[in-house]
Amino acid sequence: MHKQIWKDYWTKLKEALISILPVSLVVIILSFTPLLDIDGTELALFIVSTFLLIIGITMFNQGADQAMSIMGEKVGSSLTRTKKVLIIGLVMLAMGILITIAEPDLSVLSRQLSKVVNSIIFQIAIGVGVGIFLVVGVLKIIFKIEITPIIMFSYMLIFAMVSLMIYKENSNFLPISFDSGGVTTGPITVPFIMALGVGMSATIGGRGAKENSFGLVALCSIGPIIAVLILGCMNNTTGLTSKDLFELSDYELTTEDFFVELVEVFKSQLGNVGLSLGLIVTFFLIINFLFIKLPKKQLISIFVGVVSTFFGLVIFLTAAEIGFLPIGFKLGADIASKSEISGVIIAFILGFLTVLAEPAVHVLTSQVEEVTNGSISKKSMLIALCIGVGLSIMLSIIRIIYDFPVLYYLIPGYIISIGLSIFVPKIYTAIAFDSGGVASGPLTSSFILPFAIGFCSIAQKEKLLEDAFGIVAMVAMTPLITIQLLGFTAIIRKKRKTISRLKLISNIEDDEVIIKF
Repeated sequence: MHKQIWKDYWTKLKEALISILPVSLVVIILSFTPLLDIDGTELALFIVSTFLLIIGITMFNQGADQAMSIMGEKVGSSLTRTKKVLIIGLVMLAMGILITIAEPDLSVLSRQLSKVVNSIIFQIAIGVGVGIFLVVGVLKIIFKIEITPIIMFSYMLIFAMVSLMIYKENSNFLPISFDSGGVTTGPITVPFIMALGVGMSATIGGRGAKENSFGLVALCSIGPIIAVLILGCMNNTTGLTSKDLFELSDYELTTEDFFVELVEVFKSQLGNVGLSLGLIVTFFLIINFLFIKLPKKQLISIFVGVVSTFFGLVIFLTAAEIGFLPIGFKLGADIASKSEISGVIIAFILGFLTVLAEPAVHVLTSQVEEVTNGSISKKSMLIALCIGVGLSIMLSIIRIIYDFPVLYYLIPGYIISIGLSIFVPKIYTAIAFDSGGVASGPLTSSFILPFAIGFCSIAQKEKLLEDAFGIVAMVAMTPLITIQLLGFTAIIRKKRKTISRLKLISNIEDDEVIIKF
């Protein structure tokens, strides 16, 4: 048993090295060029942060496999067996609100907006949004409703609200609204919610069980967008500037007090992650006592996995905030001041590599490969996600340079993604929209967003709010297109094989020949 656990940790460590080292090496290489001006101390602190990030993601991924996924799957299957839709709906609503309010990334975003909207109201509104759409997702699974019509209706509602905000000349709140959809589906909630869908769908069964198991994360990403759009309509943000949201000094790397700040951030993350994880574990224990009743040995195994998840995520978030956030900001500012064209190229490279380091991405790709019995491989999913996120960061930097609204990307992007959903297999659509929420994780918020803010602070200093924000929304949108294109190519390949086999049959004159497909 212990040997297997250490073997699993070693496997996760190798995956973490492959995930984290590429983006870290890009930063290290750039530090030896004129594009990034950092001294030896700053580089050493970044390397220390990289080392901590690798440890954190290793522990998190192992804990997610050992605890979070199992808890979600058991809760989903046990609640489904009760066949009491009202109870299931109320439990999902409560769970969605509680775990979202406690999500660490949401706390960061709400603090930045505290001068615009009350932080408590902001978090509760988003929590209710997630809770309502989690209920919608669960009802979709129970009644086997296709996800495409739900997504179409939801985004029609979103863009109707966007039109209202533009009409009211209150559109500078729009990038934050779309960013919130990616921020709230964080590393704690994603493994649990994804496994919840798998457990419910497997219990219900049926021909469409595989595609029916995906889509919960996608729907939970919609709720926050609508919630923040409503708050935006209620709050007058005309004339709002970047100073109303944050101080650029918060993004500076403090080398003198690095270890003091490291301890402070670590203690802060202990509380944030402890609250979020504690709510999920408490919820699971209540459901286990009432319905599941797992044996003591399995509960101990889950507890060990929760501990690994807890400390892994604390270390990961601490390293990201201390080392990657300030370096991301400085990298963006330095590149913008020296070569904007280089910024476009580096943005694609960083986006391509950063998605590999997102903890929940590996949970998603592994689960997709398992649920589809390898027909959608982890490798093909990762390539599609890397290309999609790389393009999204590159396009965001181009938008900053030329200063135009994020809606110029989002409206055609969602039209294309929803249009593709009509033609590709439903499982690709569900996975694609899940991937959008998963790809925009903590490293996007703590490295890519600061990179964009740093770049924008030089390229468009007066338009930080409008131009820098919206990059998380882009990261959440582009995988919808790339993964559905992956499904589209799968259809084409299948049709070509069918045509070639039919031609083979038509060219054979001997009726007794047996053709093996």
